[in-house]
Amino acid sequence: MTCGYRDFPGRRWLVVFLRAAHLAGVVGVGAGLLSGTAAARPFTSLLVISGLLMAALDAWSNPVWLRELAGLSLLVKLVLLLWFAADEAARPALFWIILVFSTLFSHAPASFRHRQL
Repeated sequence: MTCGYRDFPGRRWLVVFLRAAHLAGVVGVGAGLLSGTAAARPFTSLLVISGLLMAALDAWSNPVWLRELAGLSLLVKLVLLLWFAADEAARPALFWIILVFSTLFSHAPASFRHRQL
């Protein structure tokens, strides 16, 4: 952990539930893309809201998070998500790029993810 890390009782379980909600949103959006139908608004909302809440919690818990590779990866993902939202033709490819990027980064060793810039 870095200096200045903040925590509260139940934080770990909150993160677990937010991740589960986020994954449900990813599956819903992906199913919409793969079936050729527009993603249901509830899945998109679940994806975005849970992702923003997890990011806010990470930034609050670890004030240097945005100066780590983990924080930078989120900014890269946000740029890709904005492109995803704006370019319907690129959505299928961007979905897989974002999914693979996110998975690789989230499962990379902590010593890599939390390396400060």
